[in-house]
Parts: sequence; C-alpha cells; structure tokens
Amino acid sequence: MSPRAKGPAAGDRFDPVTLEVLRHRLDMIAAEMQTTLLKSSCSPIVKEGLDASASLFTLDGTTLAQACAIPIHLGTLIPAVAELIKSFPVDQMRDGDVYMLNDPYCGGTHLPDFAILVPVFSGGRPIALAATMTHHQDVGGKSAGSVPTDSTEIYQEGLRVPPVQWARAGVFDETLTRILRQNVRIPDVFLGDLQAQVAACRIAATRLGETARKLGDNTVLAAFQILLDRAEAMTRDALKRLPAGTWSAVDWLDNDGIDLDRKVRIEVAVTLPGDGTIHFDLTGSSPQVRGPINCVPSGSLAAACYAVRAVTDPTIPNNGGCFRPISLELPAGSIVNPRPPAPVNARTATIKRITNTMLAALAGAIPQRMPAAHAGSLLVMAFGGHRKDGSAFVTGELIAGGSGAARGEDGIDAIETDASNCMNLPAEAMELDAPIRIRRWSLVPDSGGAGAWRGGLGQLKEFEVLDDVEGAISFSHRGERHFVAAGGASGGKAGRSAHSAIVRAASGTTETIASKIVTRLFPGDRLIIETAGGAGYGPPGRRPAASKAADIADGKVSAPAAKPKPRGRKQANGGPRKRP
Repeated sequence: MSPRAKGPAAGDRFDPVTLEVLRHRLDMIAAEMQTTLLKSSCSPIVKEGLDASASLFTLDGTTLAQACAIPIHLGTLIPAVAELIKSFPVDQMRDGDVYMLNDPYCGGTHLPDFAILVPVFSGGRPIALAATMTHHQDVGGKSAGSVPTDSTEIYQEGLRVPPVQWARAGVFDETLTRILRQNVRIPDVFLGDLQAQVAACRIAATRLGETARKLGDNTVLAAFQILLDRAEAMTRDALKRLPAGTWSAVDWLDNDGIDLDRKVRIEVAVTLPGDGTIHFDLTGSSPQVRGPINCVPSGSLAAACYAVRAVTDPTIPNNGGCFRPISLELPAGSIVNPRPPAPVNARTATIKRITNTMLAALAGAIPQRMPAAHAGSLLVMAFGGHRKDGSAFVTGELIAGGSGAARGEDGIDAIETDASNCMNLPAEAMELDAPIRIRRWSLVPDSGGAGAWRGGLGQLKEFEVLDDVEGAISFSHRGERHFVAAGGASGGKAGRSAHSAIVRAASGTTETIASKIVTRLFPGDRLIIETAGGAGYGPPGRRPAASKAADIADGKVSAPAAKPKPRGRKQANGGPRKRP
C-alpha cells in the first residue's frame, strides 16, 4: 500500500495543531540523532568540529526531517539513500539491518564521508529510514587523513565502499568489519565513529517507533505525505514571488592541486520561470581536472538545496518537499559531473564555490537580499604520524574565514558559511591528540573587505611540530581564496586573500603554500595560516564614522586602512549579469 495514495484523503484526519506537533516531533528526533552522533563519536573532527549530520527519510527516499547540521551532508544523503534502497529494496529490509556506502560514483560525495542507513520499523513493517553521514578522520589512501590534494585518481584517496549491508537483523558482518579495519590508519577511531552513526540511527528508530505506536502507523505515514506536499506548495509559492528571468555569475577556484598556476572556472545560470520552479545550469564550468577538486552531482544538488532554502521563507518546514521544484544541468565530463576514476576528495571547496556562485547569480533577481561573497572555503588540514609511545595518530583541522557583509549587517568573523557548518577546533583538541603546539590564534586585522558594511575577518593560527617517532609527520593543506579574493557587492571591496606558509626549523627558510600541498613537517617546523576575509557591501565612503571608530578600537581595522582609498581595484567576481 502506497503511503502517498492515502495523502489526499488523510488530510481530514489531522487538525493543524496535531500536524504541527508531529512536524516538530520529527525535527526533534533528527536533532536527538545529531546529539547522539556527536556525543558518541571518537574523533576530534566530529566531537569538536561537528563534521557529521543526521536525517530522517520516507520509504521512497524523500527527506522527512533534518538535523541542524551540514548542508553538504544533508543534501548528499539524498542520492546516497536513493542508491542504498535501489540496491536493497525496503520491502526486503528487516529490523536491525544496517547499510553503508561512501563511493562518490555510487551516491556518495567523497571517500571520508560514510553514509549509514537503518530502517525504522513499527508493527512489524518499515515506516521510515534513518540516515547519518560522518566525515571520518582517515579512510586509508596515499596520505594520512585521506584528503591528498595531489591525487589524480580516486583509487589514491582511500577505501571505496559501494552500497553494502553491514548488519543483518542486528548481527554485524565481521568479514566486512575486518576489511574496514585493515584499510585505515586508526581503525579503533574509525569503527567507533561508524558505531556512533549506527547508534544515532537506532535512537531515531526508537523515538519514531514510539510516535507511530501512539498515533498509528497508517496515520503517521499519511502525515508524512501531507507535510511533504505542504512544504512543496509553500516553496513553489515563494519561488513564484521572485522576479522571473535568467541570471548568471562566474567565480574561480585557485587551482586543482596539480596545476597550481591554473584557475578553475565555476559558472552558474539560475532561471526562475515564474511557475514555482528553479533551474541551475552549470554549463560553462571548467572540464574535469586532474586534481581532486572535481565534484560529483550530489555536491551541486546539495548546493542548490541550500540556495533554495536561503531565498525562500525560513518558516517553511525543512523537508524534501522544498527540493522538488529544483532542476540541474550538469555537463558530463565537467568539474561538476566528472567521469570516474577522477579524484574528488577536495570537493568541499568546489561545493562552497558553487553555492556562492548560485547566490551571486540570484543577487541579480533579489540584490538587496543577497550578501557579498564569503571566504569561500573551509580550510581542511590533516596531520598524521606516531606519538612517542609508537601509537599512530591522524588528526585534522577545520579553519574558517570571514563571511561576506550584507545590506545592513557587517560580515561575521571566522565562521563557517553556506553549505558547510563545522566548528573551529579548540587548541586543546589538537594538542591532546598530536605532538603539535598551537603558538598563536587570532583574527587577521584588515582582512575583511571595506564597505558601508564591512566583511568578516579571517583568522591566523600558528602550529609548531614538537616531535615524532619517525622524525616527521605527514601534512595535507586544502585551501582556497589564496589567489582569487572574495568580490564585494554594491560597491563594497574585496576581502583579503588567504595566505599559508611553513617556516622550516632546520634552514630558517619560509615556504609559501600555493593553496594546496601534501608534504612533511619536521620537529620545530612552524605552520602559519591566515584565512581569507569576507567581502564588503556598499561603498566604503558610506560607512558611519562610529562604525569605523569601533573597528579601530576593536583592532579589526588599522587606522591607515580606515582611510578612503582610490577606486580602481578589480574584484574577483564580476557579480551577476542578466542574460538577454
């Protein structure tokens, strides 16, 4: 019996209060999943960086409720769940089953992100699906942390798992577990984080099962469809209220990690026909590249889902109904739809730039509602080696830059924006996990773009390697905005570019990092990171004198930088343009 078939007639069963209580109940179940996931995980990148997400799905793979987590994960879980239920039909699932995948070419996003799926049963039949996605600190591959910026094919990036069943009726497949353990550098941490994902899904099964027993299975299934249909109708209505037309924008990634002097083009055309749909066309983006910033289609879908939620009513229930009006054009063989075995581990930077470019294009339709460009990348770094006791460590860092200013609001300093939503890791997390000391940590003055409203500041963080049993540790640096600054909006100025360097203890020389690198750090070496600033909004001459004085007093802007400068600086992003 199809739950959707009951939708129209079932609407009479629900008074608005009951339906709204159920909607919030679903949201709270997703939130409890997220809390369980974060508190049960072992790795700092999840416990402190919050790099994990949780969702509920209907039996046909439609998003039912999402935790307040990471849009990239929440969006890419949609095709991941679709592939899992395609390989393992729901009507053949049993209570206690657990499924997983991480293969980007089979519904995943990049290899460190494992999706776990658990069916939710009530009255002996499945009623929903619970899914989680976690970025794992290491999944094997050529470099510790599994984010090699110099990979040229996906086989170098780590363990690749297609849709598989990990547990049958509560009994885990020990052969698969041994294979997983054997292919990663920190197996206890890896398995611990996987089990945290399972625990989060199981708490959803418990809570949703309780709700179904209270209201009745058929009633709950019918309510799911009503909630989805209402969210779809509200989203279409919001899109109809936006100006009709087609607008486009272009931005550039620094490089692909291999050809360090060649920028990579991202182009987005957004069409609003006026009928309640929205179309994103990424034709014009670069062909797929040799390095790992290629992005499989799930990434562009996640970006589009975020963009639609950003320009429609935030009170609309956040479920798969919101995403039904979206369509995408992703040319095969391009950076947004690569052919295997293209490497993809650095796709976060690409997804964030796609998102930023989508919003820049939408600024053509609703300029006063859209902010200036942000720092554009979550700087991801991975360190790996051995402690004095010989035990292996792999740890990471997630470092944010500044957000772009908006009409009426300055940008926010050192914060994750749009499609990513991680936290800066505390110094103590790094120092407890690896032989590395944090020497300095501060905001970067003058890094936010000038404007009537100032862009958010980037941050400076300095690391020092203390020791390692093998004499050196491996290090991966996946940065952006080193060469292409965030462009201002409505007369605002560009933010400052990012800058990273290694000061070698043995020679005293300084090596500048060209955005992306895989190298080794030796005892005494210092790594100095400065992330990019967000762009300004509006002409700098219109910034109130009191705001300028406050910036100087807070140390966010130096006195010379607060003085007006001649015009003529070319911004990185030309902004939106309407097509004929």
